[in-house]
Amino acid sequence: KKISDVLQKSAPKPGVPADLQNLLTQHFGENRSVIEIEELKLSDSCFLPANDLSHSFSSYLKEICPKWAKLRRNHKEKKSVVMLVLCSSALRSLELIKSMTAFKGDCKVLKLFAKHIKIKEQINMLEKGVFHIGVGTPGRIKALVEQDGLCLNSTKYMILDWNWRDKKLRRMMDIPEV
Repeated sequence: KKISDVLQKSAPKPGVPADLQNLLTQHFGENRSVIEIEELKLSDSCFLPANDLSHSFSSYLKEICPKWAKLRRNHKEKKSVVMLVLCSSALRSLELIKSMTAFKGDCKVLKLFAKHIKIKEQINMLEKGVFHIGVGTPGRIKALVEQDGLCLNSTKYMILDWNWRDKKLRRMMDIPEV
């Protein structure tokens, strides 16, 4: 079966917390103990309601984060962001940045992906300025965290672009490298 054939027969459905839990269990299940797997479990209260596919990205952000203006004003830490958006590709990251214009207001958005931007440049930008939203790919965000370029202590929201499909009809969770 091809994924395109399966998708034609079923309507798109929004991601649920169980999808992420299953993915974590599959990935870590073979090389972790039962206790370590239990520590990976996240309660449902850790998750925001998923986009039911009736909202644009900007309106979805307004719904889940109604007090964004206050969070944005109070954020003064360098090397960190209040909202981190993970996408499967750099092109998708750019698309989401463009689509959130109605939401972001006068906050600073940082592109966190490898397309034409060196990791040292991103680390320098994070050290020099205060950014509110970071949008990028899992690989680059992981590299920034490992090199202490990005601190996640003040991150309040982490949004996974879970349902979007690329040209090969893969979601972010379907890509083995992620």
